[in-house]
Amino acid sequence: MQTYLDFEKPVAQLAERVAELRETAAEGAVNIDAEIGRLEAKADRLLRDTYRQLNAWQKTQVARHPNRPHFKHYVDALATDFVPLAGDRNFGEDRAILGGLATLNGRRVMLIGHEKGDDTASRLRHNFGMAKPEGYRKAVRLMELASRFGLPLVTIVDTAGAFPGIQAEERGQAEAVARSIETCLSLRVPFVAVVTGEGGSGGALAIAAANRVLMLEHAVYSVITPEGCASILWRTADRAPDAADAMRMTATDLEGLGVIDRIVPEPLGGAHRDHAATVRAVGEAIGAELDALCTKSGRELRDERRAKFLRMGG
Repeated sequence: MQTYLDFEKPVAQLAERVAELRETAAEGAVNIDAEIGRLEAKADRLLRDTYRQLNAWQKTQVARHPNRPHFKHYVDALATDFVPLAGDRNFGEDRAILGGLATLNGRRVMLIGHEKGDDTASRLRHNFGMAKPEGYRKAVRLMELASRFGLPLVTIVDTAGAFPGIQAEERGQAEAVARSIETCLSLRVPFVAVVTGEGGSGGALAIAAANRVLMLEHAVYSVITPEGCASILWRTADRAPDAADAMRMTATDLEGLGVIDRIVPEPLGGAHRDHAATVRAVGEAIGAELDALCTKSGRELRDERRAKFLRMGG
């Protein structure tokens, strides 16, 4: 069943009316196919117009939609021979970040990503995609493994941020995130990151300091959530829409600022409405970027990646 966002209520009302008419038509009392077609066309136009003019806060809501494709969907649809690798060899396993060896379009890669889960049980198991130190230390282990064997690295980024709990801080959360970013910038293999939903703070950057950073059309990427920013600046999370606008966190804004390199279009109405088309578009974009990066030497890849991030904010 489709979950509609607040700003989609007019579309939801039309969809509900169409469903009612279909139920009536199924009873065979009257032929109302023409009316159903008219309403469906109207709903399609309304959805298209709505998504053509989304503001930053509305895009944030779309990026957080619970039905957007998650890491496991990309693995299932794009990867063959996926071999999951677990544990940080220090403390334990963190299910918020998953990773392993995979084949993408005939190319062997290391694939790492945040997993939020798609129902209550799995969201709790994956801690809503918010990794603890052991998650980032696992990511570092897998990145270094990729570098050792000359495997391109692909990361799928979708997290509200690193887990802020006391136990995570006790185990060195900030240090783990910093080490992960340091490792990203030291790799001598092609590295492509894709922000597919939320790209939240250091928790996202820890596995996204890549040669090429891609974003889905309605994804967001920022140093803090709009609610967190509003709470700091205005002492109320109610100003989150204002914060989202000011933070310039959308894909269009970030491409203009040079923070990301490419926007991957989403199906009409967002990625949550068509998983297959979204995953296919992401896979094609990753393949094109890897084709270009694989022509470069390890030293070039590392130096270009470092220079790219040093230029930001200059």
